[in-house]
Amino acid sequence: MKDKTKLFWKWFLEHKNKLKNLMNLNHKEQKHYLFWLDWHLQFYFPGLEYIIVYPKVKKKKTQLMLSARGKQELFYMAIELEKTAPQLWDWKFTAFIQPRQDIDDMEAEVDEPYIFQDITLKTSELKFIPFEYDGEKKIDMIVYLKNFSIYSHNKNLPTLINIILQDLLGEKSLAENISFVQLAQIPEQEDDEMIYLYDLQLYLDDINDGK
Repeated sequence: MKDKTKLFWKWFLEHKNKLKNLMNLNHKEQKHYLFWLDWHLQFYFPGLEYIIVYPKVKKKKTQLMLSARGKQELFYMAIELEKTAPQLWDWKFTAFIQPRQDIDDMEAEVDEPYIFQDITLKTSELKFIPFEYDGEKKIDMIVYLKNFSIYSHNKNLPTLINIILQDLLGEKSLAENISFVQLAQIPEQEDDEMIYLYDLQLYLDDINDGK
């Protein structure tokens, strides 16, 4: 396995400048470098994925996230690859997709909407009710939407909700703490037990501290 990590990082170091400036390359070159990045990642361990996050400010680091796609059996392999990553001034390497949402913006209801295919949702408009089970670390939950009645038959809705949850919790926390998510319409008379979705991590921290 050490030989495979060395091979991955050797290829990466040889092409890191191209990957960092990927947006400035033509489409053919972009496809070429992304294909070989994925090829080397799959050679290291099949099933892993990656996300490159480019900074808004040029002087900040570009981030390569190594994703296990929420599969706990792949967590160890993502962590091992991150451990062997080179120390670079212009790149940051992380195992798992990290939380990326700004809670302050959501609390002020000025968060940017998610636009996915034909669905538009804001995290600040979503609420949830959790269901805990004795002896179980994971919870089931109902996520409530204002426009569920409009989007209920849209096959893209579960995917978008999963993206929002992943951005809130990060890939690892989502996989370790959430078992099942059901979607529903926010009722006209809201239940007092409803919690804003952006407070989900606080809720999980509270219940995990009590276990």
